[in-house]
Amino acid sequence: MTKKRVAIPDLNDYKEAGRKLAMITAYDYPTARIAAAAGADMILVGDSLGNVVLGYESTAPVTLQQMVEHCRAVKRGADNCLVICDMPFGTYEVSREQALQSAITLMKEGGADAVKLEGGSAFAPVIKTLSLAGIPVFGHIGLTPQTLSQLGGHRVQGKTEESALSLLEAAQDLEEAGAVAVVLECITQEVAGKIDEALDIPTIGIGAGAGCSGQVLVFHDVVGLNDAFKPHFVKQYLQGAQLMKEAVASFCQEVRSGAFPTLEYSFQMEPEERKKID
Repeated sequence: MTKKRVAIPDLNDYKEAGRKLAMITAYDYPTARIAAAAGADMILVGDSLGNVVLGYESTAPVTLQQMVEHCRAVKRGADNCLVICDMPFGTYEVSREQALQSAITLMKEGGADAVKLEGGSAFAPVIKTLSLAGIPVFGHIGLTPQTLSQLGGHRVQGKTEESALSLLEAAQDLEEAGAVAVVLECITQEVAGKIDEALDIPTIGIGAGAGCSGQVLVFHDVVGLNDAFKPHFVKQYLQGAQLMKEAVASFCQEVRSGAFPTLEYSFQMEPEERKKID
C-alpha cells in the first residue's frame, strides 16, 4: 500500500492527533529513494551537505545553486514525501527581497515544497514576507549551524531560564509570522517540550528530546556512513561504513587475485563470430 503523501495542511492535523512526524535529511537521488520507500514523511535537503557530502568544515560555503541541484535530485527520488530545502548562509540575511528571491529560486528551480531558514525572532519579518508570497517556511532555532561561531560552537541551548524564555519567545514569534513548523536543534528536552506545548504548529526535534511533534536525523548518521562524527543525539541503526569498507576491500582483493571478474560478469561473442578472430 502506497503511503499517503504528507502535505503542508496535514502538519497541524498530525500534531493535534498525536501522530509523530519522521523526517530524514538527504542530499541525493538514491538516499532520497531509500528514505521515501522506508516510510519517511518528510525529507530535508540540508545545507549540512557542506559537511557531510562536500567535506567542508562548516555549512557556510554552500551556495544557493548547490542547494538547487541537490534539491532537484532529492525531489526526483522522493515523490511521496514533503521535500523541504535549506536556505544557505548569505541568501536571506541581507533583505527580505533577497530572501524572497532565494526562496522562489529553490521552489521554482529546485522543486522544493517548502524552505527552511535559521534564526530567531529577528527573522520573523523574513518568514512573514515569504509566507505572504505563498511559500511555506520551516523555522529553525536552538543550535543554528550557520552561526556556530556566534554561539561558541556546538553547545546545548536552553540550559538556563533566560535561554529557555528566549527560545520560547522566538518560536512563538516564528509561528505568528507564518512558519508552518519549527526545527528545534540541541535544546534541552524540558524546554523543547514547553515550546511544543505552546505552539499550534509542529516542532521537529534533533537532539531536543521526545516532547517534539517529530524527529529528524541525517540519512548518513542513521545508517552509520559517517563513522568519523557521531553526535550524542544520533542513534545509528546500521554500521554502514564498516559494511561498505568490507565490500570494497573484497572487491580490491578479488581484482588483485584475478577472482573478479568471472564469466558470469563478462560478455561473450557468439561461437561462430569468435571463430573468425581466433
